[in-house]
Amino acid sequence: MKEYKKRVADALLERKLAGKGAVLIEGPKWCGKTTTAKQIAKSLLDLGDDKVLEQSQQMMGIDSKELLNGETPRLIDEWQQIPAIWDSVRSVVDERGEIGQFILTGSSVPPDPDQIRHSGTGRFSRLRMRPMSLWESGESTGEVSLKDLFEGKEFGVLHPQNSLTEIAYLTCRGGWPQATFLEGEIALDQAIDYYDSIVDVDINRVDRTRRSPQRTRQILRSYARNQGQAVPYTTICSDIKANDTQFIADETVADYVDALKKLFVLEDMPAWNPNLRSKTAVRASATRYFVDPSVAAAALGIGPGDLINDLKTFGMFFEGLAVRDLRIYADSLRGEVFHYRDSNGLECDTVLHLQNGDYALIEIKLGGIDNIEEGAKSLKSLTSIIDTTKMKAPSFMMVLIGVGQYAYRRPDGVYVVPIGCLKP
Repeated sequence: MKEYKKRVADALLERKLAGKGAVLIEGPKWCGKTTTAKQIAKSLLDLGDDKVLEQSQQMMGIDSKELLNGETPRLIDEWQQIPAIWDSVRSVVDERGEIGQFILTGSSVPPDPDQIRHSGTGRFSRLRMRPMSLWESGESTGEVSLKDLFEGKEFGVLHPQNSLTEIAYLTCRGGWPQATFLEGEIALDQAIDYYDSIVDVDINRVDRTRRSPQRTRQILRSYARNQGQAVPYTTICSDIKANDTQFIADETVADYVDALKKLFVLEDMPAWNPNLRSKTAVRASATRYFVDPSVAAAALGIGPGDLINDLKTFGMFFEGLAVRDLRIYADSLRGEVFHYRDSNGLECDTVLHLQNGDYALIEIKLGGIDNIEEGAKSLKSLTSIIDTTKMKAPSFMMVLIGVGQYAYRRPDGVYVVPIGCLKP
Protein backbone atom coordinates (compact mmCIF):
# COMPACT_ATOMS: atom_id res chain seq x y z
CA MET A 1 0.00 0.00 0.00
CA LYS A 2 1.33 3.44 -0.99
CA GLU A 3 2.19 5.98 1.64
CA TYR A 4 -0.57 8.56 2.10
CA LYS A 5 0.67 12.05 1.36
CA LYS A 6 -1.08 14.51 3.63
CA ARG A 7 -3.40 16.98 1.97
CA VAL A 8 -4.50 20.50 2.81
CA ALA A 9 -8.01 19.07 2.64
CA ASP A 10 -7.37 16.75 5.62
CA ALA A 11 -7.74 19.51 8.20
CA LEU A 12 -10.54 21.16 6.24
CA LEU A 13 -12.54 17.92 6.18
CA GLU A 14 -12.16 17.41 9.92
CA ARG A 15 -13.26 20.96 10.59
CA LYS A 16 -16.30 20.71 8.35
CA LEU A 17 -17.35 17.35 9.79
CA ALA A 18 -17.19 18.91 13.25
CA GLY A 19 -19.81 21.45 12.24
CA LYS A 20 -22.28 19.69 9.92
CA GLY A 21 -24.08 16.39 9.58
CA ALA A 22 -22.57 15.71 6.15
CA VAL A 23 -19.72 16.96 3.98
CA LEU A 24 -19.69 16.93 0.18
CA ILE A 25 -16.20 16.67 -1.37
CA GLU A 26 -16.15 17.74 -5.01
CA GLY A 27 -13.35 17.86 -7.55
CA PRO A 28 -11.92 16.25 -10.68
CA LYS A 29 -11.52 12.51 -10.76
CA TRP A 30 -8.11 11.15 -9.78
CA CYS A 31 -7.40 14.14 -7.51
CA GLY A 32 -7.58 12.04 -4.31
CA LYS A 33 -11.08 12.75 -2.95
CA THR A 34 -11.87 9.16 -2.01
CA THR A 35 -8.41 8.44 -0.59
CA THR A 36 -8.59 11.54 1.57
CA ALA A 37 -12.11 10.70 2.75
CA LYS A 38 -11.04 7.15 3.62
CA GLN A 39 -8.50 8.51 6.11
CA ILE A 40 -11.38 9.51 8.40
CA ALA A 41 -14.36 7.43 7.20
CA LYS A 42 -15.41 4.39 9.27
CA SER A 43 -17.58 2.68 6.61
CA LEU A 44 -18.01 2.84 2.83
CA LEU A 45 -20.73 2.67 0.16
CA ASP A 46 -18.84 2.61 -3.17
CA LEU A 47 -21.23 3.61 -5.95
CA GLY A 48 -18.30 3.64 -8.36
CA ASP A 49 -18.45 -0.17 -8.25
CA ASP A 50 -20.94 -1.37 -10.89
CA LYS A 51 -22.25 -4.25 -8.77
CA VAL A 52 -22.67 -2.07 -5.70
CA LEU A 53 -24.36 0.58 -7.82
CA GLU A 54 -26.84 -1.89 -9.30
CA GLN A 55 -27.76 -3.29 -5.90
CA SER A 56 -28.01 0.18 -4.40
CA GLN A 57 -30.33 1.38 -7.16
CA GLN A 58 -32.66 -1.52 -6.36
CA MET A 59 -32.47 -0.79 -2.64
CA MET A 60 -33.40 2.86 -3.21
CA GLY A 61 -36.86 1.69 -4.29
CA ILE A 62 -37.24 -0.53 -1.21
CA ASP A 63 -35.60 1.25 1.72
CA SER A 64 -33.19 4.04 0.80
CA LYS A 65 -32.13 4.60 4.40
CA GLU A 66 -30.81 1.04 4.63
CA LEU A 67 -27.96 2.12 2.35
CA LEU A 68 -26.93 4.69 4.93
CA ASN A 69 -26.56 2.31 7.84
CA GLY A 70 -22.96 1.83 8.92
CA GLU A 71 -20.35 3.19 11.25
CA THR A 72 -19.94 6.94 10.93
CA PRO A 73 -18.61 8.94 9.28
CA ARG A 74 -19.99 6.82 6.40
CA LEU A 75 -18.40 7.51 3.03
CA ILE A 76 -20.65 7.44 -0.05
CA ASP A 77 -18.31 7.45 -3.03
CA GLU A 78 -19.50 8.79 -6.42
CA TRP A 79 -22.85 9.69 -4.86
CA GLN A 80 -24.03 11.47 -8.03
CA GLN A 81 -24.63 8.04 -9.61
CA ILE A 82 -27.82 7.99 -7.50
CA PRO A 83 -28.74 11.68 -7.08
CA ALA A 84 -31.79 10.84 -4.94
CA ILE A 85 -29.47 9.57 -2.20
CA TRP A 86 -28.75 13.23 -1.39
CA ASP A 87 -32.24 13.72 0.02
CA SER A 88 -31.98 10.44 1.93
CA VAL A 89 -28.77 11.64 3.58
CA ARG A 90 -30.38 14.96 4.45
CA SER A 91 -33.35 13.16 6.00
CA VAL A 92 -31.17 10.82 8.08
CA VAL A 93 -29.03 13.75 9.26
CA ASP A 94 -32.21 15.45 10.48
CA GLU A 95 -33.45 12.29 12.20
CA ARG A 96 -30.19 11.59 14.01
CA GLY A 97 -29.51 15.19 14.90
CA GLU A 98 -25.77 14.51 15.09
CA ILE A 99 -22.75 15.98 13.31
CA GLY A 100 -20.12 14.14 11.27
CA GLN A 101 -22.45 11.44 9.91
CA PHE A 102 -21.63 11.27 6.19
CA ILE A 103 -18.98 12.13 3.61
CA LEU A 104 -20.11 12.27 -0.02
CA THR A 105 -17.58 12.38 -2.85
CA GLY A 106 -18.19 13.12 -6.52
CA SER A 107 -16.19 13.89 -9.65
CA SER A 108 -19.10 15.61 -11.41
CA VAL A 109 -22.27 17.41 -10.52
CA PRO A 110 -25.52 15.39 -10.77
CA PRO A 111 -26.83 15.09 -14.34
CA ASP A 112 -30.31 16.22 -13.33
CA PRO A 113 -30.49 18.75 -10.47
CA ASP A 114 -34.27 18.36 -10.40
CA GLN A 115 -33.74 14.93 -8.85
CA ILE A 116 -32.62 16.70 -5.67
CA ARG A 117 -35.49 18.27 -3.78
CA HIS A 118 -33.52 19.99 -1.01
CA SER A 119 -30.38 22.13 -1.21
CA GLY A 120 -28.95 20.62 1.97
CA THR A 121 -28.52 24.02 3.59
CA GLY A 122 -27.70 23.61 7.27
CA ARG A 123 -26.99 19.88 6.88
CA PHE A 124 -24.20 19.81 4.28
CA SER A 125 -20.86 21.56 4.07
CA ARG A 126 -18.92 21.63 0.79
CA LEU A 127 -15.23 21.03 0.24
CA ARG A 128 -13.49 21.51 -3.11
CA MET A 129 -10.42 19.38 -3.81
CA ARG A 130 -7.94 19.81 -6.61
CA PRO A 131 -4.82 17.90 -7.67
CA MET A 132 -1.88 18.23 -5.29
CA SER A 133 0.03 21.45 -4.75
CA LEU A 134 3.82 21.28 -4.75
CA TRP A 135 3.83 21.46 -0.97
CA GLU A 136 1.46 18.46 -0.71
CA SER A 137 3.46 16.39 -3.20
CA GLY A 138 6.68 17.13 -1.34
CA GLU A 139 8.21 19.32 -4.04
CA SER A 140 8.07 22.57 -2.09
CA THR A 141 10.13 23.04 1.07
CA GLY A 142 7.38 25.13 2.66
CA GLU A 143 9.91 27.58 4.10
CA VAL A 144 7.65 30.54 3.25
CA SER A 145 4.19 30.43 4.83
CA LEU A 146 1.34 32.54 3.47
CA LYS A 147 -0.30 32.39 6.89
CA ASP A 148 2.82 33.82 8.50
CA LEU A 149 3.00 36.62 5.94
CA PHE A 150 -0.63 37.56 6.61
CA GLU A 151 0.28 37.69 10.31
CA GLY A 152 3.20 40.02 9.63
CA LYS A 153 5.93 37.43 10.22
CA GLU A 154 8.88 37.85 7.91
CA PHE A 155 11.58 35.42 6.81
CA GLY A 156 15.27 35.72 6.09
CA VAL A 157 16.96 35.14 2.77
CA LEU A 158 16.36 31.59 1.56
CA HIS A 159 18.06 29.50 -1.11
CA PRO A 160 15.52 27.42 -3.10
CA GLN A 161 16.52 24.34 -5.06
CA ASN A 162 14.11 24.02 -8.03
CA SER A 163 15.60 24.39 -11.51
CA LEU A 164 13.85 25.52 -14.70
CA THR A 165 13.89 21.93 -15.94
CA GLU A 166 12.25 20.67 -12.74
CA ILE A 167 9.50 23.31 -12.85
CA ALA A 168 8.79 22.44 -16.51
CA TYR A 169 8.48 18.78 -15.58
CA LEU A 170 6.21 19.46 -12.59
CA THR A 171 3.99 21.69 -14.72
CA CYS A 172 3.44 18.98 -17.34
CA ARG A 173 3.17 16.15 -14.80
CA GLY A 174 0.61 17.96 -12.69
CA GLY A 175 -0.50 17.23 -9.17
CA TRP A 176 -2.31 13.93 -9.80
CA PRO A 177 -1.59 11.85 -6.68
CA GLN A 178 -0.76 8.68 -8.63
CA ALA A 179 1.76 10.60 -10.75
CA THR A 180 3.63 11.85 -7.69
CA PHE A 181 4.67 8.26 -6.92
CA LEU A 182 5.98 7.72 -10.46
CA GLU A 183 8.93 9.08 -12.43
CA GLY A 184 9.82 10.27 -15.91
CA GLU A 185 7.59 9.58 -18.88
CA ILE A 186 5.38 7.21 -16.88
CA ALA A 187 4.45 10.05 -14.54
CA LEU A 188 3.78 12.38 -17.48
CA ASP A 189 1.45 9.79 -19.00
CA GLN A 190 -1.03 10.19 -16.13
CA ALA A 191 -2.20 13.63 -17.27
CA ILE A 192 -2.44 12.43 -20.86
CA ASP A 193 -4.57 9.47 -19.76
CA TYR A 194 -6.78 11.82 -17.74
CA TYR A 195 -7.21 14.12 -20.74
CA ASP A 196 -8.11 11.22 -23.05
CA SER A 197 -10.66 9.91 -20.56
CA ILE A 198 -12.34 13.32 -20.32
CA VAL A 199 -12.50 13.73 -24.10
CA ASP A 200 -13.56 10.22 -25.06
CA VAL A 201 -15.79 9.17 -22.14
CA ASP A 202 -16.58 11.62 -19.36
CA ILE A 203 -17.76 14.52 -21.54
CA ASN A 204 -20.67 12.30 -22.62
CA ARG A 205 -21.47 10.89 -19.21
CA VAL A 206 -21.58 14.12 -17.22
CA ASP A 207 -25.15 14.99 -18.25
CA ARG A 208 -25.93 12.09 -20.59
CA THR A 209 -25.50 14.27 -23.67
CA ARG A 210 -23.61 13.00 -26.69
CA ARG A 211 -20.73 15.31 -27.59
CA SER A 212 -18.00 15.12 -30.19
CA PRO A 213 -14.52 14.13 -28.95
CA GLN A 214 -13.04 16.17 -31.81
CA ARG A 215 -14.85 19.34 -30.76
CA THR A 216 -13.99 18.70 -27.14
CA ARG A 217 -10.32 18.55 -28.11
CA GLN A 218 -10.65 21.75 -30.18
CA ILE A 219 -12.19 23.64 -27.29
CA LEU A 220 -9.65 22.38 -24.76
CA ARG A 221 -6.78 23.29 -27.10
CA SER A 222 -8.17 26.80 -27.48
CA TYR A 223 -8.64 27.09 -23.71
CA ALA A 224 -5.03 26.04 -23.26
CA ARG A 225 -3.83 28.68 -25.73
CA ASN A 226 -5.89 31.34 -23.95
CA GLN A 227 -5.40 30.35 -20.31
CA GLY A 228 -4.89 33.24 -17.96
CA GLN A 229 -6.77 35.59 -20.27
CA ALA A 230 -10.28 37.02 -20.02
CA VAL A 231 -11.38 35.88 -23.46
CA PRO A 232 -15.06 35.56 -24.48
CA TYR A 233 -16.48 32.52 -26.25
CA THR A 234 -16.30 34.41 -29.56
CA THR A 235 -12.51 34.46 -29.21
CA ILE A 236 -12.44 30.71 -28.62
CA CYS A 237 -14.61 30.23 -31.72
CA SER A 238 -12.24 32.37 -33.78
CA ASP A 239 -9.23 30.56 -32.37
CA ILE A 240 -10.67 27.19 -33.33
CA LYS A 241 -11.44 28.41 -36.85
CA ALA A 242 -7.96 29.93 -37.26
CA ASN A 243 -6.22 26.74 -36.16
CA ASP A 244 -8.56 24.01 -37.37
CA THR A 245 -10.76 25.66 -40.07
CA GLN A 246 -13.81 24.29 -38.27
CA PHE A 247 -16.95 26.40 -37.76
CA ILE A 248 -18.30 26.33 -34.23
CA ALA A 249 -21.00 28.51 -32.68
CA ASP A 250 -20.73 30.44 -29.40
CA GLU A 251 -23.61 28.38 -28.00
CA THR A 252 -21.75 25.15 -28.73
CA VAL A 253 -18.62 26.40 -26.97
CA ALA A 254 -20.74 27.47 -23.98
CA ASP A 255 -22.35 24.02 -23.78
CA TYR A 256 -19.02 22.17 -23.89
CA VAL A 257 -17.38 24.53 -21.39
CA ASP A 258 -20.32 24.11 -19.01
CA ALA A 259 -19.97 20.32 -19.21
CA LEU A 260 -16.21 20.54 -18.57
CA LYS A 261 -16.82 22.75 -15.55
CA LYS A 262 -19.29 20.17 -14.22
CA LEU A 263 -16.42 17.69 -14.46
CA PHE A 264 -14.20 20.18 -12.58
CA VAL A 265 -11.71 20.21 -15.48
CA LEU A 266 -12.01 23.96 -16.05
CA GLU A 267 -12.00 26.50 -13.24
CA ASP A 268 -12.17 30.14 -14.26
CA MET A 269 -11.01 32.92 -11.93
CA PRO A 270 -13.43 35.73 -10.97
CA ALA A 271 -12.47 39.39 -11.03
CA TRP A 272 -11.63 41.40 -7.91
CA ASN A 273 -13.39 44.72 -7.44
CA PRO A 274 -11.64 46.89 -4.84
CA ASN A 275 -12.46 50.38 -3.67
CA LEU A 276 -10.33 52.77 -5.70
CA ARG A 277 -9.57 56.46 -5.30
CA SER A 278 -9.86 56.93 -9.05
CA LYS A 279 -12.89 56.34 -11.27
CA THR A 280 -11.06 53.66 -13.21
CA ALA A 281 -13.38 51.04 -14.70
CA VAL A 282 -12.59 47.57 -13.37
CA ARG A 283 -12.94 44.69 -15.82
CA ALA A 284 -15.39 42.08 -14.54
CA SER A 285 -14.70 39.20 -16.93
CA ALA A 286 -13.36 35.94 -15.52
CA THR A 287 -10.00 34.61 -16.68
CA ARG A 288 -9.71 31.12 -18.15
CA TYR A 289 -7.87 28.39 -16.26
CA PHE A 290 -7.67 24.62 -15.97
CA VAL A 291 -7.87 22.87 -12.62
CA ASP A 292 -4.29 21.71 -13.29
CA PRO A 293 -1.78 22.94 -15.90
CA SER A 294 -0.99 19.38 -16.97
CA VAL A 295 -4.39 19.15 -18.66
CA ALA A 296 -3.55 22.19 -20.76
CA ALA A 297 -0.20 20.62 -21.67
CA ALA A 298 -1.94 17.40 -22.67
CA ALA A 299 -4.48 19.36 -24.72
CA LEU A 300 -1.69 20.97 -26.76
CA GLY A 301 0.41 17.82 -26.85
CA ILE A 302 3.46 19.47 -25.33
CA GLY A 303 5.98 18.31 -22.75
CA PRO A 304 8.71 19.76 -20.51
CA GLY A 305 11.16 20.13 -23.40
CA ASP A 306 8.68 22.19 -25.39
CA LEU A 307 8.25 24.58 -22.46
CA ILE A 308 12.00 24.97 -22.02
CA ASN A 309 12.31 25.84 -25.72
CA ASP A 310 9.50 28.44 -25.59
CA LEU A 311 9.79 30.52 -22.43
CA LYS A 312 6.82 32.74 -23.34
CA THR A 313 4.54 29.71 -23.43
CA PHE A 314 6.28 28.35 -20.34
CA GLY A 315 5.41 31.55 -18.47
CA MET A 316 1.74 31.11 -19.33
CA PHE A 317 1.74 27.49 -18.18
CA PHE A 318 3.67 28.31 -15.01
CA GLU A 319 0.95 30.82 -14.17
CA GLY A 320 -1.54 27.94 -14.30
CA LEU A 321 0.64 25.95 -11.89
CA ALA A 322 0.91 28.87 -9.49
CA VAL A 323 -2.83 29.55 -9.60
CA ARG A 324 -3.54 25.90 -8.76
CA ASP A 325 -1.30 26.04 -5.71
CA LEU A 326 -2.58 29.42 -4.55
CA ARG A 327 -6.17 28.19 -4.74
CA ILE A 328 -5.33 25.17 -2.59
CA TYR A 329 -3.46 27.30 -0.08
CA ALA A 330 -6.26 29.89 -0.03
CA ASP A 331 -8.77 27.19 0.95
CA SER A 332 -6.78 26.43 4.12
CA LEU A 333 -6.73 30.15 4.97
CA ARG A 334 -10.47 30.59 4.36
CA GLY A 335 -9.75 32.70 1.33
CA GLU A 336 -10.38 32.91 -2.39
CA VAL A 337 -8.23 33.84 -5.38
CA PHE A 338 -9.21 36.62 -7.80
CA HIS A 339 -7.59 38.56 -10.61
CA TYR A 340 -7.56 42.31 -11.27
CA ARG A 341 -7.66 44.18 -14.58
CA ASP A 342 -8.83 47.71 -15.28
CA SER A 343 -9.52 49.90 -18.29
CA ASN A 344 -6.11 51.57 -17.99
CA GLY A 345 -4.33 48.26 -18.57
CA LEU A 346 -3.19 47.78 -14.97
CA GLU A 347 -3.25 44.11 -13.99
CA CYS A 348 -2.58 41.86 -11.03
CA ASP A 349 -2.44 38.13 -11.73
CA THR A 350 -3.87 37.05 -8.37
CA VAL A 351 -5.43 38.63 -5.32
CA LEU A 352 -5.62 36.25 -2.36
CA HIS A 353 -8.57 37.62 -0.36
CA LEU A 354 -9.47 36.21 3.07
CA GLN A 355 -12.88 36.18 4.73
CA ASN A 356 -11.75 38.70 7.35
CA GLY A 357 -10.97 41.29 4.66
CA ASP A 358 -7.20 40.81 4.63
CA TYR A 359 -5.71 40.35 1.18
CA ALA A 360 -2.42 39.96 -0.65
CA LEU A 361 -1.48 41.10 -4.14
CA ILE A 362 0.54 38.49 -6.03
CA GLU A 363 2.12 38.74 -9.46
CA ILE A 364 3.28 35.52 -11.14
CA LYS A 365 6.47 35.43 -13.20
CA LEU A 366 8.59 32.55 -14.43
CA GLY A 367 11.74 34.36 -13.27
CA GLY A 368 14.35 36.86 -14.38
CA ILE A 369 15.31 40.23 -12.89
CA ASP A 370 13.42 42.28 -15.49
CA ASN A 371 10.23 40.25 -15.02
CA ILE A 372 10.47 40.54 -11.25
CA GLU A 373 10.91 44.30 -11.55
CA GLU A 374 7.90 44.49 -13.88
CA GLY A 375 5.79 42.50 -11.44
CA ALA A 376 6.81 44.63 -8.47
CA LYS A 377 6.05 47.83 -10.41
CA SER A 378 2.56 46.56 -11.23
CA LEU A 379 1.90 45.63 -7.60
CA LYS A 380 2.96 49.05 -6.33
CA SER A 381 0.88 50.82 -8.99
CA LEU A 382 -2.24 48.93 -7.94
CA THR A 383 -1.56 49.56 -4.25
CA SER A 384 -1.24 53.29 -4.91
CA ILE A 385 -4.81 53.63 -6.23
CA ILE A 386 -6.58 51.55 -3.56
CA ASP A 387 -8.72 53.72 -1.29
CA THR A 388 -7.52 52.66 2.17
CA THR A 389 -10.16 54.85 3.83
CA LYS A 390 -12.74 52.34 2.58
CA MET A 391 -10.79 49.08 2.74
CA LYS A 392 -7.61 47.67 4.21
CA ALA A 393 -4.22 48.10 2.61
CA PRO A 394 -2.75 44.83 1.30
CA SER A 395 -1.20 42.63 3.99
CA PHE A 396 1.72 42.03 1.64
CA MET A 397 2.79 42.12 -2.00
CA MET A 398 4.59 39.22 -3.64
CA VAL A 399 6.15 38.30 -6.95
CA LEU A 400 5.78 34.52 -7.09
CA ILE A 401 8.39 33.05 -9.42
CA GLY A 402 9.21 29.67 -10.90
CA VAL A 403 12.95 29.79 -10.46
CA GLY A 404 15.38 32.12 -8.73
CA GLN A 405 18.47 31.94 -6.55
CA TYR A 406 16.81 33.48 -3.52
CA ALA A 407 13.56 34.10 -1.65
CA TYR A 408 13.73 37.55 -0.05
CA ARG A 409 12.04 40.84 0.77
CA ARG A 410 12.99 43.77 -1.45
CA PRO A 411 13.72 47.23 0.01
CA ASP A 412 10.34 48.41 -1.33
CA GLY A 413 8.58 45.72 0.74
CA VAL A 414 7.70 43.39 -2.15
CA TYR A 415 8.48 39.72 -1.46
CA VAL A 416 10.10 37.60 -4.16
CA VAL A 417 9.34 33.94 -3.55
CA PRO A 418 10.07 30.89 -5.73
CA ILE A 419 7.09 28.54 -5.77
CA GLY A 420 9.28 25.71 -4.47
CA CYS A 421 9.42 27.51 -1.07
CA LEU A 422 5.71 28.19 -0.61
CA LYS A 423 3.08 26.61 1.66
CA PRO A 424 -0.27 27.73 3.14
